[in-house]
Amino acid sequence: MPRSDNSPVPYEEEEDAEMDGENANKVVNEEYKIWKKNAPYLYDTLITHALDWPTLTCEWFPDTECPPDKPYSISRLLLGTHTSRQSKDYLQIATVHIPKRISPTSDSLSRDNYDEDTGELHTTSAGPAPRIQITQRMLHDGEVNRARYMPQNPNILATKSVSGRVFIYDRTKHPSEPDSDAMRPDVTLVGQTMEGYGLGWSKCWEGHVLSSGEDTTVCHWDVQAGYSKTGGGVEPVDVFRGHGSVVGDVSWHATQQNVFASVGDDKQLFIWDTRDPARTKPKQRVTAHDREILAVSFCPSNENLILTGSSDKTIGIWDTRTLSHRLHSLESHRDEVLQLAWSPTSPTVLASASSDRRIHIWDLARIGEEQSPDDAEDGPPELMFIHGGHTGRPTDVCWCPGSVDASKAEGGKGGGDLSGWEVASAAEDNVLMVWSMSANIWAGEGKVVDEEELEVDDD
Repeated sequence: MPRSDNSPVPYEEEEDAEMDGENANKVVNEEYKIWKKNAPYLYDTLITHALDWPTLTCEWFPDTECPPDKPYSISRLLLGTHTSRQSKDYLQIATVHIPKRISPTSDSLSRDNYDEDTGELHTTSAGPAPRIQITQRMLHDGEVNRARYMPQNPNILATKSVSGRVFIYDRTKHPSEPDSDAMRPDVTLVGQTMEGYGLGWSKCWEGHVLSSGEDTTVCHWDVQAGYSKTGGGVEPVDVFRGHGSVVGDVSWHATQQNVFASVGDDKQLFIWDTRDPARTKPKQRVTAHDREILAVSFCPSNENLILTGSSDKTIGIWDTRTLSHRLHSLESHRDEVLQLAWSPTSPTVLASASSDRRIHIWDLARIGEEQSPDDAEDGPPELMFIHGGHTGRPTDVCWCPGSVDASKAEGGKGGGDLSGWEVASAAEDNVLMVWSMSANIWAGEGKVVDEEELEVDDD
């Protein structure tokens, strides 16, 4: 961190900082060793994959195949690269082989299923070890800060670039590997002058996308209009200028076509309506946190509920009808909250990613439940699970879109369901993980793991 007085750093202070770094790395390594020992008891599926370069973004595609003659289902992930100009950057699509399960709540795991060398865990019904493989790469101008597919047509992909421009790719028009060194997005959306991380497609307004950035703006484009033009960039339909600082994230309302939210370093949560002619004054606003707000997400199942994640380490739960006060705070992270993701199968469940290297799974339906003193020491009742497998800061987290019953597939032989609890998370240390917590945790069925079975370091 830069010193405010700009004075030289004494040698002793440099030495102390170096020691602090060494101690921090030691703590991270020790925590990872403990997590790794306990992983077989905590997960039903665990796949660890080292990417060539870190990805700042990950999103499941909505399709999943369940070949009846294979011991795994096949899903796809949308990824990027962050090479810091040391190599070419790409927008990437990866296939994921997730081992089939005996049933959605089956619990047939033991240490025999865990490969400590690869960091992979699979049920006894799985055959070959699971794999994550890059199957398509499209050249990108600099690192991919964020990438999302269009809900109405998952072949249409939007990316947020370091230049502030948003690129649109139709993946069906690109080969599996670039056939030249030229970057060829199908449409370029212009209007923002600085980079950012907020990017989102509307689920009920086809072709409409939002982007936020460090230039304090939120831009709104109609991508379908862009496909009708030739040459040059597509200008935004609207530019919203209300924030006084970096706009960290945006979120479309799940059912109200014209409504979206934005949050920023100015600690503000804004609710906008595109039908309102005022482009500098939101429909609603509130100072939502004590520090910068980095993430926002409308609830897909409750039209009045919205979440905010902040550098103050908390997640705010808000009702848009009474935005002047917070409904509840989710408090357990030890550092800034970077990302929020609602479960597509469980309406009250969400995931949060934090700089504390943890992914937390929360269930809002458990808020207020009674706890024993021992349970309370582990966190609030709404905290379901903590994924502690990352040794670097998470960059994104996403849920598999839904459960799949392989027995209903054509020619299916029964079994092989996805549980609907599969999660993908990426981190700055190049690691991409696909995992699902044990069914004992979310279904409350099967073998209960005694605490004495969990190992801790002897030191």
